[in-house]
Amino acid sequence: MSQDIQILIGGEAGQGLVTIGQLLAKALVRSGREIFTSQSYHSRIRGGHNTFALRVGPAPLAASRDNIDILVALNAETVELHQAQLTQRALIIADANTAPNTAGAIPVPFAQLGPEKLWNTAALALLGQILGLPTEPLQQAVDEMFGHKQAEVLAENRKVMKKSREWAGQHVPEHPFTLADRSTGAAKRLLLTGNQAIALGALAGGLKFCAFYPMTPATSIVIELISHADTMGCIVEQAEDEIAAINMAIGASYAGAPAMVATSGGGFALMVEGVSLAAMTETPVLVVVGQRPGPATGMPTCTEQADLEFVLHAGHGEFPRAILAPGSIEECWSLTARALGLTEHTQSPVFLLTDQFLADSSRPVTPFDGDTVTPVRAGSDPQKVVPPYRRYYLTPDGLSPRLLPGLSEHLVVADSDEHNEEGHLSEDYGLRKAMVEKRLGKLELLKRQALAPTLNGARGAELLLVCWGSSLGPVRETAEILRGQGQEVATLHFSQVWPLVPEQFLDILQAAGQVVCIEGNATGQFARLIRRETGFAIDRRINRYDGLPFTAGYLLEHLEKSAAA
Repeated sequence: MSQDIQILIGGEAGQGLVTIGQLLAKALVRSGREIFTSQSYHSRIRGGHNTFALRVGPAPLAASRDNIDILVALNAETVELHQAQLTQRALIIADANTAPNTAGAIPVPFAQLGPEKLWNTAALALLGQILGLPTEPLQQAVDEMFGHKQAEVLAENRKVMKKSREWAGQHVPEHPFTLADRSTGAAKRLLLTGNQAIALGALAGGLKFCAFYPMTPATSIVIELISHADTMGCIVEQAEDEIAAINMAIGASYAGAPAMVATSGGGFALMVEGVSLAAMTETPVLVVVGQRPGPATGMPTCTEQADLEFVLHAGHGEFPRAILAPGSIEECWSLTARALGLTEHTQSPVFLLTDQFLADSSRPVTPFDGDTVTPVRAGSDPQKVVPPYRRYYLTPDGLSPRLLPGLSEHLVVADSDEHNEEGHLSEDYGLRKAMVEKRLGKLELLKRQALAPTLNGARGAELLLVCWGSSLGPVRETAEILRGQGQEVATLHFSQVWPLVPEQFLDILQAAGQVVCIEGNATGQFARLIRRETGFAIDRRINRYDGLPFTAGYLLEHLEKSAAA
């Protein structure tokens, strides 16, 4: 009996494979199981080869496996493409007309079980039978998804579910995939993707305005925001392009609404002038950048971590910024709320750097505690302002009183040109120097609030794996496997990649036996940034840039190769 099972559902877009995966995921979580899901899809409405991967295991999971135990093939191409990934114990669920004549293949007469539009329900029933799930949680998940439709549609789904379970009970061969019963005492959990958690974190942090132009993989953040917008009093606006989106957000923030934009690399390229405007006018704005392979349109539905240097240097002139990079679903929630507060506190643009892998992955999490977050309240107290009001009053820490226009007797003036303390245009050279220094002074504020990287394992370990952002899960799993083999391994994960504070981590790097930096780009952008800021060179690196996410299998293979080189 195995409790670590990798399921892959493959087929064309439009065949309902995501529906199968999502319904199974929901049923497994409600039955107390630990799961991790991820998606691979092409940039088209129908056709292409898409997959939904679901891994179920005895302990919390943070990544998929490369090999497959159960393959649900909704077309013949799926078997051809994934044959090499099948384990020796693998089962293949496929239609009787396309099923391969190989060991483990289960040719299913889908046409006898129900109409083609409900074959996904039939496949779900078969998976439930193989995993030993009761029909009830599966049926409940189906009812919730289709319950809003006509009663006869629901009844038809129930009929197909029942018939398919009966067929599976008679025809599924002996296999090792029956899960242990964990249905009793299962804690209430949320099944969330990274993007859903980002949206919930933003709302918990006090978000009141979001502007966007649709762009994968960030769009689902906004879709989640829209579903809660009325309840939470948040305005979500689709702009005509990304330039308009960030300028709308800056305008809303200037007026007092905590604001954000969500986009990807190509969209962020159009927003860059707006980033500079926010910096010059000292207007808070949160920019969420969901990374995907570039340049240009690149591979819009794949993943990468190659926009770090772009976001770090985006904008003309010099101004401080913070860049946060969540490594888990929980951090997607907490760091988004933190970033929204940080942008208001420092009156500067703040960035949240995520990617397609984290955006589309899901797993169960404990419901978030909203009491740990203080929602942003924009602006300063007018009662504490000593007249005459000066929006850009020169202060040692760079923070000037930010009054909201129209909410007090004070006149609030902002200017994208260099300006004096009152906010009026100025070309005074001495004042220019003072204003630059005032804005740069916020960098010390950001450093004092910077999150230290998380060390998992012993300081001074034989091998230290350094990573940032979404690579956390696969890297942690790799370290656990190596520890199980007797190696002394630690991981150092950065959830904040700028500004870096060497005092927080340099001694950890220096104490380690060997240091390997793992990141999803071709040139080692973060390793280069560490060397620039600390002088510490990480010569051993593992970089992935084929559009796919890291897995423990990939990392173990490349660690071995790099050690032998």
